[in-house]
Amino acid sequence: MLLSVIVPCFNEEEALPLFEKEINKIEDTIRKDFDFDMECIYVDDGSSDQTLRILKEYNAKDPANRYVSFSRNFGKEAAMYAGLKASKGDYIVLMDVDLQDPPSLLPEMLRYVVSGEYDSVATRRSTRKGEPPLRSWFARKFYQIINKTSDTEIVDGARDYRLMTRQMVDAILELSEYNRFSKGIFSWVGFQTKYLEYENINRSAGQTKWNFHKLFMYALDGIVGFTTSPLLFAAWTGFIFFILSILGIIFVIVRKLMFGDPTSGWPSLVCIILFISGVQLLCFGIMGEYLAKTYLEVKNRPIYIEKENSDKE
Repeated sequence: MLLSVIVPCFNEEEALPLFEKEINKIEDTIRKDFDFDMECIYVDDGSSDQTLRILKEYNAKDPANRYVSFSRNFGKEAAMYAGLKASKGDYIVLMDVDLQDPPSLLPEMLRYVVSGEYDSVATRRSTRKGEPPLRSWFARKFYQIINKTSDTEIVDGARDYRLMTRQMVDAILELSEYNRFSKGIFSWVGFQTKYLEYENINRSAGQTKWNFHKLFMYALDGIVGFTTSPLLFAAWTGFIFFILSILGIIFVIVRKLMFGDPTSGWPSLVCIILFISGVQLLCFGIMGEYLAKTYLEVKNRPIYIEKENSDKE
């Protein structure tokens, strides 16, 4: 049996040595307790530092340390997809190189899956300790919104750290959409999943690549990709304002017939015009977001472009 460990990397020259040390400890445990072989597939997401050089050194030292290198930065979603595609294992696990996904959980995760009771073991943070309060608030609101508007349940605090069977990975690979939101895809394909909780862990080294803007856009991708409720919101908003306009016309006519037509102040009129215009632009923006995602899909561009691959050396 073979376990594939997929590790996306983007400018992680500081974290890689620490990760290799920890994963080697766990590899010995897995070989002893489960009699599994293990391969590590590092995906270099267009790094500009010494990440690729380090990965080549790992591969030269042990061919089980494989790597895929992109022609430029395509993002973590593309890196995870490339890793899944390159994996050969009977079981596959996704994890971050910064050790925020503790490798020490791997043996416990394997026990649940090998028993046959579960097809996947996922992880979630029980707390957001160490995270900025505003970011935590927006994260919680995102999960509340998407779970109320989508048929696909996404667990609050879920990480990409997940162990899966080959059958589940093959199902995920069939979803070759360009605009990827893996947390939603994992839930959408189904399969029996067990969640393990652990407290938030800070990065072992280096700097996070996820600022507030990137996280917001990623959340927007998730909402657009797994629910059409915003379009329904736009439609209902238009309908409500149509009804209000009819009622307004009736009110103006009745007032004219009964009391004459006194001149109203222009500030209130300006406020109404600006409000309705803002709502219209919001609805156009919602429809434009869905149209933009459709545009990107129909162009049928590859999810990533591979520059180097250890299997082709």
